[in-house]
Amino acid sequence: MAYREFDTPSMSRRALLRGGAWLTAGAALAGAPMGRMAFAREAAADWKNVSAMVQKYVTERKVANMVATLGWGDKEPLYIARGTLALGGTVKADADSLYRIYSMTKPITGMAAMILIDEGKLGLDQPIAELLPAYSNMMVQKTYDGSITDVVPAERPITVRQLLTHTAGLGYNIVQKGPIAAAYTEQGLIPGQVSRLPLPGLGRATAVKGLDVFADRLAKMPLVLQPGSKWSYSVGLDLMGRVIEVASGMKFDEFLRTQIFEPTGMTSTWFTVPESEIGRLTTNYGIMNGSPLPMDPARASIFLDKPPFPFGGAGLVSSPRDYDRFLEMLLGYGVIDGRRVMSEKAVKLGTSDLLPETATTKGTWIEGQGFGAGGRVSDGAYGWGGAAGTVALVSYKVGLRANLMTQYMPSEAYPVHDAFPKAVLEDLAVMQGAKS
Repeated sequence: MAYREFDTPSMSRRALLRGGAWLTAGAALAGAPMGRMAFAREAAADWKNVSAMVQKYVTERKVANMVATLGWGDKEPLYIARGTLALGGTVKADADSLYRIYSMTKPITGMAAMILIDEGKLGLDQPIAELLPAYSNMMVQKTYDGSITDVVPAERPITVRQLLTHTAGLGYNIVQKGPIAAAYTEQGLIPGQVSRLPLPGLGRATAVKGLDVFADRLAKMPLVLQPGSKWSYSVGLDLMGRVIEVASGMKFDEFLRTQIFEPTGMTSTWFTVPESEIGRLTTNYGIMNGSPLPMDPARASIFLDKPPFPFGGAGLVSSPRDYDRFLEMLLGYGVIDGRRVMSEKAVKLGTSDLLPETATTKGTWIEGQGFGAGGRVSDGAYGWGGAAGTVALVSYKVGLRANLMTQYMPSEAYPVHDAFPKAVLEDLAVMQGAKS
């Protein structure tokens, strides 16, 4: 198949990967009368609007599959699954199918940091230079996305809080333009992957090998903004992976496995999909002129390869069931199946607004909202979305956990990040009416 059609602005690496950050369900749920809906958890869940949305996307062949997962409190979730792992395939998608969750990795990395903060191995407002000395004397571009040599000293140190909330002033090769974007690419500061295929517009630059090398090279780059001054989507959660390694004395991926995945019962979440599990992996599609074209076929997926380093911002593959368990643990304030994974204090802090008082969100994707440890915070809800159409949240006001899994890029090709929370709200309203 020819892939030259992908060489368009809408199919660039920038458009593909940044799309997951635009909206999360928490933003839409923030406008709902949460308190009045709280009793809906007692009603029989009848998610007609969510079911209709899932059915419509699959029937119209906009996507190969879609799985919605909804759960109240610590109750067993409901799975609404339609479609097959690939268009034209025969294996049906279900709760255990595997999806590239991209930026939905960020909340997991954020909670890993909260564990270390709770243990006293990290401080929320601790300068990261205390663990990574290379960040002691950072320089900042005088002009955002301008010259990388016309710089001034940072006015304050980068802190753990700033890494967690995208306020450290770090850049992102999927967001920045001009010389700084070119420098990131040249230095291999590429914390994400899309396909083995040589798709035009996605670039074939080689990422650095090793999280330590990534951190060291990143420290030599000028910041795009003064630390603590503004929310700007960044590689902060990827750098946090290295901070976690130094603070814990463990490899970052090993820390996630032993401190979050295993105790939470997440048996299908990896940076590299094991060969034995290829049969569960979905195909990822690029949407071109409204039609899905395979860009990362399951059996030739780049996620079958060991990544250059574990991407704490966008590297994980997971299943609807596994991510629901992560959300259930958060909704239980750190407890799942009677087992404590995180302290209640750590979860409450991590899902609260951690934005520095000095940082503005004006004109950003999260204007008027808060940001916690790797995810958006809005009116009792915490969550984030992924670049391939996935989205997840917990709502403490309603006692609801919800995630939607599908695979297409760029995420803004379809309004899934808006449509899913809208459908959830419509169903909650029906439940509320049935009880009034």
